[in-house]
Amino acid sequence: MKTGILRGGALFAVTFVLAACGQREVSYKADVQPILKQYCLECHVEGGDGYTKSGLLMTSHESLMKGTKFGSIIKPGDSLSSVLIMLVEGRADPSIKMPHGKASMPQDKIEVLKQWVVQGARNN
Repeated sequence: MKTGILRGGALFAVTFVLAACGQREVSYKADVQPILKQYCLECHVEGGDGYTKSGLLMTSHESLMKGTKFGSIIKPGDSLSSVLIMLVEGRADPSIKMPHGKASMPQDKIEVLKQWVVQGARNN
């Protein structure tokens, strides 16, 4: 019973902090998934070039959090060192900027991804 109270309190605290900072909670399902579908799923699905080269499957929260054959691409709470954010911002080698071979992702979409990572990259 205590853990339920603590979880509820922790959720309230996170919501309060986000509201105090003027940021809303970013939803994986409502906010992040549509971005991934628009900019990433062309390549990062089974049989896609991005999946073949990196092993990164982006069809679900679980597969995204699993990362690539080289390791994780998301560090919940840390957008600065999360590889996903580095790649879409172009902070990595230009040859691996994402989306690969296409126009850059708009800054407002990158900001949504960054906020989601900072907020814990939850499956919400």
